[in-house]
Amino acid sequence: MDRSNTGARAALAASVLAAALVLTACGGISFGTGASFTPLAAQGTTAVSDPSSVPVEPAPADTTTTVPAPSTTTPSPTTTPATPKPTAKPTPKPKPTPKEGDTLKPGDSGAYVKQVQQRLTALGYWNGSADGSYGGLTSQAVMALQKAAGLGRDGVYGPSTRRALQNGVRPQSRTGGTGIEIDKARQLLLVVRGGRVTMILNTSTGSGERYTSEGSTRVATTPAGSFSTFRTVDHLDKGPLGALWRPRYFNGGIAVHGAGLVPGYPASHGCARVSNPAMDMIWANNIMPIGGRVTVY
Repeated sequence: MDRSNTGARAALAASVLAAALVLTACGGISFGTGASFTPLAAQGTTAVSDPSSVPVEPAPADTTTTVPAPSTTTPSPTTTPATPKPTAKPTPKPKPTPKEGDTLKPGDSGAYVKQVQQRLTALGYWNGSADGSYGGLTSQAVMALQKAAGLGRDGVYGPSTRRALQNGVRPQSRTGGTGIEIDKARQLLLVVRGGRVTMILNTSTGSGERYTSEGSTRVATTPAGSFSTFRTVDHLDKGPLGALWRPRYFNGGIAVHGAGLVPGYPASHGCARVSNPAMDMIWANNIMPIGGRVTVY
């Protein structure tokens, strides 16, 4: 045997053993029962001559989710838009106090109104007490004056009515004596004492229209003639044609009575309407006593 070859083989075996030990440290060879050595080429791994050229796999990214710290900043409150202030309504100007010569109507008040009321009372146009307030009673008295003067009947104290009052226009009695006179043409009720008209009231008599009551058709009329008061009812008297306030009957079912509406024209079923306050005044002064005369013309 050639000793030089034997030495070479021993050196080669030592090199192989050293390489195996290196591979074992890298995990390529395991020892133990049934241990085997599998060459890298047999595992399908391509041999790389320069280990430095092997790409290094990057380390996996840190997948831990970072929770942001809670904010310590206090959120600013939402700004609420300012509510617009309502536009202030203009203060109405006070109604001027009427002065002498002005037209007067319901709702007016003042010294001039009181002056007109006093003048109406002096002429006999009943309007209650002179209080300086142009209300329903003053309107009724003005309407009576307008009827006596042959003017329009609206209850407004205008220039023509003012002239009639200044001229002292008032109706005269037709029958004289003492009693009640109902003037259908002018729609006035006159209180007569000793042949002199002492009080004038606005009234509304039969409308002249047809109406049906209790199965019968009649004409709403206030018959003319001379009568006398024969029955009085000191309360609201309810009948088939409506309720009558404190009526004083003088012709069957026809009476002088109070009503809430006394227009400037004929509007009743046949009775003579006056205002409720005027009827209270008639009762208070016993102006239509039982047996007292009532003349309708």
